[in-house]
Amino acid sequence: MTGRMKYRIMQLGRLVKKQAMKKEPGIDGILVTVGLCIIALLLCVVMKDSLTTFIKTLVDAMTTKAQQILTGVSA
Repeated sequence: MTGRMKYRIMQLGRLVKKQAMKKEPGIDGILVTVGLCIIALLLCVVMKDSLTTFIKTLVDAMTTKAQQILTGVSA
């Protein structure tokens, strides 16, 4: 392989690297975030009663467990 061919290959490599590392402006991330927020809001509206029951059950269970731990620590 001649020196000129090596130089051309190195140039090509730099060009490919430059193109691969170039960041394109876009709004994909924003659209995904907005979409997830809309889905979360719809779930909250549709499943309001179920979510309330779930959160109440979760808080009650955590409160009970915390009381058990505190009782065990002070004993």
